[in-house]
Amino acid sequence: MPLTRLAGLHGVATTYSPSPGRTVEVPRDAVRAVLTALGVDVSDPARTADALAAREAELRTRLLPPTLVWWPDRPPAELTALPPGTRVRLTPEPPDPTDTSPPRADVEWTVGPGTAPAPPEGFPYGVHRLAVTTPDGRAATAHLVLAPARAPAPGTRTYGFLVQLYSLLSDRSWGMGDLRDLADLADWAGRSLGAGFVQVNPLHAAVPGTPTDPSPYRPSSRRFPDPVHLRIEDIEEYARLDPADRARAADLAERAAALRAGVLDGGALIDRDAVDALKRQALELVRTVPLTPGRRAAHEEFVTRQGAALDTYATWCALAERHGPDWRGWPDGLDDPRSPATARARRDLADRVDFHRWLAWLVDLQLGAAQRAARAAGMPIGLVHDLAVGVHPHGADTWAGRDHFAEGASVGAPPDEFNARGQDWGLPPWHPDRLAATGYAPYRRLLRALFRHAGALRIDHVMGLFRLWWVPAGRPAAEGTYVHYDAEAMLAVLVLEADRAGAPVIGEDLGTVAPGVREALRTRGVLGTSVLWFERERAGRPLAPHDWRADCLATATTHDLPSTAARLTGADVDLRDSLGLLTRPAADERAGARQDTAAWLALFTRLGLLPRDGAEDAPAAEEEQIRAVHRFLVRTPARMVGVWLPDAVGDLRPQNLPGTRDEYPNWRLPLADAAGRPVTLEQLMASRRLRALVDVLTAPQVSPPEPPPSG
Repeated sequence: MPLTRLAGLHGVATTYSPSPGRTVEVPRDAVRAVLTALGVDVSDPARTADALAAREAELRTRLLPPTLVWWPDRPPAELTALPPGTRVRLTPEPPDPTDTSPPRADVEWTVGPGTAPAPPEGFPYGVHRLAVTTPDGRAATAHLVLAPARAPAPGTRTYGFLVQLYSLLSDRSWGMGDLRDLADLADWAGRSLGAGFVQVNPLHAAVPGTPTDPSPYRPSSRRFPDPVHLRIEDIEEYARLDPADRARAADLAERAAALRAGVLDGGALIDRDAVDALKRQALELVRTVPLTPGRRAAHEEFVTRQGAALDTYATWCALAERHGPDWRGWPDGLDDPRSPATARARRDLADRVDFHRWLAWLVDLQLGAAQRAARAAGMPIGLVHDLAVGVHPHGADTWAGRDHFAEGASVGAPPDEFNARGQDWGLPPWHPDRLAATGYAPYRRLLRALFRHAGALRIDHVMGLFRLWWVPAGRPAAEGTYVHYDAEAMLAVLVLEADRAGAPVIGEDLGTVAPGVREALRTRGVLGTSVLWFERERAGRPLAPHDWRADCLATATTHDLPSTAARLTGADVDLRDSLGLLTRPAADERAGARQDTAAWLALFTRLGLLPRDGAEDAPAAEEEQIRAVHRFLVRTPARMVGVWLPDAVGDLRPQNLPGTRDEYPNWRLPLADAAGRPVTLEQLMASRRLRALVDVLTAPQVSPPEPPPSG
């Protein structure tokens, strides 16, 4: 069938397998809608046939694809397939502006029969320009990703904490956790607890507005972090405010203290919008203080290094202040960052554009300070930053790179055992062909920005490097389909940038994972994510610790799952029942949850990780059970063990409850104890419960023989 063949040539799936042995056929209308989003005309059978013929001719006649990958152990097959005698020229990518080494010369060679030589000795890793000319005069150019074989690995086995930064309030933060709180947490955890890393939620810039979307996984820009994370008092110019402005700033700090007290003492939710409003007023005051010569030079160097990307982002921020955050509704011409109307607006708003450049610099400084604090405290990794899977359709990144996104579709997830209706995350997908045509330049720049102050990087929904579930506009999430990306190229760029930063990569590979994905990630040194409750044998029994994979971050839970205390006590089922989220009778859900928990507790007991009196289903046993969970995790061979920080204090509430919007306060809860009382950073540092859990993680590990499985 022409539609099926055409879809396959564009990487669009016409069937998918949600589970082994089960195949689902994608509705034909959904396939047509996704092809249309890719810019393929399938409006009638004749145009579909024409599009198929054009695509087949394109693939048949081209000498090279837009981007090739050259691993150290494997030259591109496309080079070895070129006619013998083809001339090849490799032009190195332009050096970094700060690189003072002499520029490298082009390298040329001739392709022999069915062979391609290894890259010239010493030729740098990078994304270079490749040009070929065949003996009969045909010519082509392509981007060549010359990448190391693997991403860097963690140096030694280590443990660390996973935290949503906004939820970690200190006695000095302005109503939500900030970058100084992050630095203090890392400093304490490294020096006092021997932790090796702190993993945080995405710190990407949010879409402004009231209310803004509180989810850190639906940002305006993934390249630039949000100034709401700044600690105002740590800005050098704050100390040089004149008396009148110092009094105004003190008043703002008092109002921020009231916000903090409302959360810590009054049970209020974290109000990101209110925090942002106070900080913006304070920042306007601080900006009036002239920079010292050294600070001015540092600021100018940052602006120069960031280049056009920062100018464009700052322009979007200034325009959003004047016209609102949805660029699709801006006056004529302003929907294009390259238009004459936008150039005029940039000149008119020059002061505001400069303000947003300055904010980006301040956040960069405090991010760098937090990572330096972590490493100075002895952490071998330090901060693990998180890359969200996509961006808000109305935000800065889609405005700046509109050509790189597909119109008429959004990213989500297919129906599965966790959500029978599928999920639509409302994130516009990158267009795979346009991305490849640029040599993956937007992706490369994004990764480089995130690695700048990262000891490691977590990739949310890492399966998106291989394929993404596209949901056509106006259709339910279940009526989408997978669109495939060039996984070799996506992986090569990721490994290249990780190698440049010397930072490991962690892929969040939970949920529906296509065959071969985990193997490909492991081959290239990308760690996976193993969550206790999902690690099972084929028969459904809990997986013994020695059978876990080593190349992973092992955890008990994540930000999208119940806390360990909630799972052990059944509070997670009670919560979902109260919100009408259960897909079967509550009694059945509770019985299934108890049975599942009992199986794990029984394994812990057999392994000697849980005293028998601690295995009883009683509130007093919950703390000991959580320690048993982590005794189990450290018994696995996992290279990294992560502790969800709420688990260290017995928090029962999830930070995010998938399937809810207004029904539950997602992304707005402070860290709290088992009774729901907020816990500050200072109280965390004095927590007996946390210290007892850390003792489990740092105790010398004794590995007795594994007991036989129970009958």
